[in-house]
Amino acid sequence: MIKYIDTLDTPGLAVFATLTEAQLRNRLDPENGIFIAESPKVIRVALDAGLEPLALLCEERHIEGDAADIIARCPDMTVYTGSRELLSSLTGYTLTRGVLCAMRRPLAAAVEDVVRGARRVAVIDGVVDTTNIGAIFRSAAALGIDAVLLTPTSCDPLNRRAVRVSMGSVFLVPWTWLDGGYVQLRQLGFKTVAMALRDDSVSIDNPALCAEPRLAIVLGTEGDGLADKQITGADYVCRIPMAHGVDSLNVAAASAVAFWQLRCSGQ
Repeated sequence: MIKYIDTLDTPGLAVFATLTEAQLRNRLDPENGIFIAESPKVIRVALDAGLEPLALLCEERHIEGDAADIIARCPDMTVYTGSRELLSSLTGYTLTRGVLCAMRRPLAAAVEDVVRGARRVAVIDGVVDTTNIGAIFRSAAALGIDAVLLTPTSCDPLNRRAVRVSMGSVFLVPWTWLDGGYVQLRQLGFKTVAMALRDDSVSIDNPALCAEPRLAIVLGTEGDGLADKQITGADYVCRIPMAHGVDSLNVAAASAVAFWQLRCSGQ
């Protein structure tokens, strides 16, 4: 159903404008949580992954353009449309490719289910920048990481910007929240490797790392990196060798190097 809007007070638009990310997430009622997917490409990836669409907001020209196939796939979905200027005033920014989709947030899966059969997982510990989260997920999907686990102090992967930066990769790699730390990972058969600049760290190309049958790659915060207890509690500590006096890489860039280098032997 297509609804043409000419006022910002139209019922149903709050999800695209006035609700905060925390309100959309709805921790008190997870079954009714929502997230926003932005751009036709990202929305298609979400639909292909089985996510449930609730409503679409797009410029009028996209109804028979970039969003036409999405609308055709979801005949029961409400489509709100109006002028570019009105939609920009509603959302507070010019829409990327002119299309937003409100979708049902999937319930968090159990860690055991997410890592079942996995050989390489990424553990994101305390990373709060949405751009970094999106970039890490994109690298994880591209470079063969089987699952991603996030500590509760990390940014929500279904944050609108994180979803967009990931180009929909958050829908391609299984992920969930990790509360049990290293103890839980070891119970599930994983060795852990902390990415950290320490004198006692081994180089990331150490053969023992790739030889591990199940390895969890632990990445820390943007500024301070991993906390000491996360470093000392890991089975391995490794570093990416630097040149030209550079001390470290951004966590998103470091994740891509680590995911490629630490893939399973023979992969």
